Formats: sequence, structure tokens, C-alpha cells
Amino acid sequence: MLDTPVSRFPVPDLADMPEDIRSRIEAVQEKSGFVPNVFLTLAHRPDEFRAFFAYHDALMDKPSGLTKAEREMIVVATSNANQCQYCVVAHGAILRIRAKDPLIADQVAVNYRKADITERQKAMLDFAMKVSARAYEVGDADVEALQAHGFTEEDIWDIGAVSAFFGMSNRLANLTNMRPNPEFYAMAR
Repeated sequence: MLDTPVSRFPVPDLADMPEDIRSRIEAVQEKSGFVPNVFLTLAHRPDEFRAFFAYHDALMDKPSGLTKAEREMIVVATSNANQCQYCVVAHGAILRIRAKDPLIADQVAVNYRKADITERQKAMLDFAMKVSARAYEVGDADVEALQAHGFTEEDIWDIGAVSAFFGMSNRLANLTNMRPNPEFYAMAR
């Protein structure tokens, strides 16, 4: 693997980061065994780091009608559409872990319509992709189609919010040329 920088922007040393950010990064490192590059890249702008991860956690960690694996499916599918290498690789690893399936992330990233997922999940991803690429077209018929699959209004908000948030995340990752950690590639395979 080439020795490519984590980001095209400055990455602060852990010792120079504000205490709250350093503590969060150290906790992630202790749990996973490495520091995902998104933490290092975003630490360049501490206020934005805090806001980003507060919103991320509010979307991805809360109780919801969507499983954690389904939320990761949304991230992987929309990140692939947005050509975000970092998020496809990193969240693909998380999806494999959460779904307990070594094949699912590649299937969802390449073509979720042919992936071994439920029709309900395909409808969820159709909607997420529409929000990601053409949110201005979202209408009542889209909501009704999801409701026919058993999604509640809160679930539909979650699908759209995860898609929208990671659209922003994908753009930041591409702007910064954020590199996926090598550890992500082998996780849960």
C-alpha cells in the first residue's frame, strides 16, 4: 500500500488536540485497536469535529425502527453513489460486522438492487438514494411506498437524515482526500 497522507489538510498531533477530542479518539482507539482516519482528519477543525460527531451519534446510535445494519446499508449505498472511498470502505466494514455477513457490504456498494437483502430494505435504499441524489423530487408517493413496507414516519425521517448527513460526510471526505485505514479492508471478512 502506498504511503498516502491521511488528509490533504493538516492533521494535528493527538497531544495537541483539545482534551474532549483527544479522549474520544483514545476511547475509539482502545475499542477498535486503531484510530479511524475520519477522527484525525476532522480534528483539524475542533468545533466542526464536535458538531459532526454529535449529529452522527444522534443518527446512528439511537433506538430506531431501523436496525444498525440497515443504517449502515444506507451509508454504504449512498456513499458509493457519491464516490466516497473512505465511507464505502469504513462503513462497509461496520456493515459486515453489524449484519454478521461478509458479503453484504460489497453487494450493497456495487448494486444494492441485486444484493441479498429484503424487498423492504431495497425500498429503504431506493428512498435513501433519491434523497442523496434528487431530494427535490421526494414527494408523498415516496413516503407512502415506504409506509407500505412498514416504515413509520420516524423511520422515514431517519432514512432521509442518514442519507443527507452522509452526503455531507462524503463531500468532506472527498474534499480532504481522506484515506481509509488499512484495517477496515479485512474486518469481518
